[in-house]
Amino acid sequence: DEFFVAFDLPGVAPDAIDIDVERNVLTVKAERRPLDLPNGAAAHLTERPYGVFSRQLFLGDALDTDKIQASYDNGVLVLRIPVAEQAKPRKVQVAVEDSRKAINA
Repeated sequence: DEFFVAFDLPGVAPDAIDIDVERNVLTVKAERRPLDLPNGAAAHLTERPYGVFSRQLFLGDALDTDKIQASYDNGVLVLRIPVAEQAKPRKVQVAVEDSRKAINA
């Protein structure tokens, strides 16, 4: 019923994440900013690059992009994209007609 996407974004503040959907292209853009160090402190080694980066996903027509939900916890962005109702499997009811009515008419 849902399509899940998880992005590992360690060190990215939630307000530095931008999610856009245009047609069936989902774009996640984020900015990793340098750490705020106390006055006089200097970083001698950093393992995470800083700057802006983005990822794009091409979504199928079966997904309902109007109802995307995003949550961010402990550096992991999770997107939940529901499958569109018209794309879900469904049963088709068979109508039963009384063939005797057609003959007598």
